[in-house]
Amino acid sequence: MKIRRELWFGLTFMALIVIGGATVLLRAETITNGHLGLLMLSLVVVAIMLGFPTAFTLMGMGMLFTFLAYDRDWHRTLDLMVQSAYKTMANDVLIAVPLFVFMGYLVERANLIESLFKSLHLALARLPGALAVATLVTCTIFATATGIVGAVVTLMGLLALPAMLRGGYSVPLAAGAITAGGCLGILLPPSVLLIVYGATAGVSVVQLYAGAFFPGLMLSGLYVLYVILIAKLKPQWAPPLSAAERVVPLPPLTQRLASSPTAHALVGLLKGKRNGDVPFSHVLKQLGIVALPAVIYALLALSSYKAVTTVEAEARYDIEEIGASRSSSSGGSSSGLQEPPAEGGLQEPPSEGGLQEPPSEEPAAGAVAEPPGAEAPPAAPAPASTETAQTAPAGASTRPPPTWWVATFSVLGAITALFYLFLSFARLEIFKMLLASFFPLLLLILSVLGSIVLGLATPTEAAAMGALGGMLLAAAYRRLNFTVLKESVFLTAKTSAMVCWLFVGSAIFSAAFALLGGQALVEEWVLGMNLTKVQFLLLSQVIIFLLGWPLEWTEIIVIFMPIFIPLLDNFGVDPLFFGLLVALNLQTAFLSPPVAMAAFYLKGVSPPHVTLNQIFLGMLPFMGIQVLAIFLLYMWPQIGLWLPQLLYK
Repeated sequence: MKIRRELWFGLTFMALIVIGGATVLLRAETITNGHLGLLMLSLVVVAIMLGFPTAFTLMGMGMLFTFLAYDRDWHRTLDLMVQSAYKTMANDVLIAVPLFVFMGYLVERANLIESLFKSLHLALARLPGALAVATLVTCTIFATATGIVGAVVTLMGLLALPAMLRGGYSVPLAAGAITAGGCLGILLPPSVLLIVYGATAGVSVVQLYAGAFFPGLMLSGLYVLYVILIAKLKPQWAPPLSAAERVVPLPPLTQRLASSPTAHALVGLLKGKRNGDVPFSHVLKQLGIVALPAVIYALLALSSYKAVTTVEAEARYDIEEIGASRSSSSGGSSSGLQEPPAEGGLQEPPSEGGLQEPPSEEPAAGAVAEPPGAEAPPAAPAPASTETAQTAPAGASTRPPPTWWVATFSVLGAITALFYLFLSFARLEIFKMLLASFFPLLLLILSVLGSIVLGLATPTEAAAMGALGGMLLAAAYRRLNFTVLKESVFLTAKTSAMVCWLFVGSAIFSAAFALLGGQALVEEWVLGMNLTKVQFLLLSQVIIFLLGWPLEWTEIIVIFMPIFIPLLDNFGVDPLFFGLLVALNLQTAFLSPPVAMAAFYLKGVSPPHVTLNQIFLGMLPFMGIQVLAIFLLYMWPQIGLWLPQLLYK
């Protein structure tokens, strides 16, 4: 019987793990509990690769080795299991997982992705490799709305792959664009991976979401640049769209206004007011749609300008001597501290036997005096007027706008100006298609992520609002019915149960690993290597990269992150920055053979002539781009840390 290559790879990997574990045990002078912990770790990886369920493998191995560590005491073993499970149940961050997943399944079933892909592919028709670029942009937008890798890859495999194959695209390039774009949901918020990492490492999920935003866009932008470059250098791999494929049909009323689809829309609409064949209400409606970008830009610019230039005035108080006399001519009552009234208030104590003022001349014996060499404090200058003793405002109440605001709105203004400069009737129809598909998703994404990042809501509260928004979106597109709701609830329960059982298994496994001393043994081994910070980060990312070949991201997070996290303090690594590197690195868990789940999702909906090897071949350049993105994030950490520092400093 001939064994497939991926099986050979899996068996070889398992053999290396077994041989490595046996070598460590045989070379040890005495077998300690720490060595048993490393043996448990090796057996877990092998068992998962053999196909055993991850969560129950973690629980089973953890219970078995805890039983051995406690000298076969079942009571203490069961106590540890119950305490670990309860710790997971008490983690309120995990409540956001089913809500975000539910939102993703509802948005997926609203069938927005089909109209979104069509409108984007027409909008980007003049770019080289337009279909692949539209695929990547669609995946980026849909990843921020769903975060479900399997759903995005499957849907884009049904929509984009046939279109690219009909257009003469290379099979590896088309498959690589779909799988790489579909995996962006691992990194881009609202990513379930970031929630799981935050709960495991004790890092704020809000800051992780803010930090992952720009690295995710950077990775998506690198994918797009690669596709455009390949389409320029190898046009036979990504042929341009034909003129017939770029035609945008105009509605009948708009055809009466337009001399041709390429005529300027704003000029045609303004002239259309004198056209008796076209109802004035239609012209007014089209002009309202045309004015939307300028109105939105003006509202955003004005509201944000006031927010970034206004400085809250701080009150400044001049210190005034208690009881200092004020000019009666000022006519104003004093708001500072004053002497109490003589009648009925606090008075000076009697001079006989009470507290008295110390003498101003030479102090008597035993009295408190100034230390030798001390100078008398300078006399406070008398206020020039009564107004100077009042509360004074602190300086100006405005400041110049920051550089990032000026740059952002300069770019947005230029884009708005170009929109009106080249606005033809065909582009107006494309803009209306985007209004119906792109902007509802954008509004949902900004409302959910914006409320989290700006601190208006916790991730759990924002996830609840996102689930409600997903239901409203599905209802607006007339897709919300009992069947869709039932399927979404079932898939949400299935995914949430998997994540929560993984957490329970991870808690039991981590407790057993720490109990056996495996964590201490690993720390001793790593610290004994005398690594620098750079070497430690390089070693950890290489290990995670290699683990992404046989394992999925869930196993890597719940098994290996509890081993890496305690080491971060020793090397001065920020857990937030480390989490961003890990999230960027774990894209490989879905793109690296032989356990590249994105490839199997795509193969399941591909035509028969598309082979698994072609899909794997298409993934390899995008894996190289991921390595480049990790390097860029390490060299310039502010790509990921600027936004959290700006919002939460």
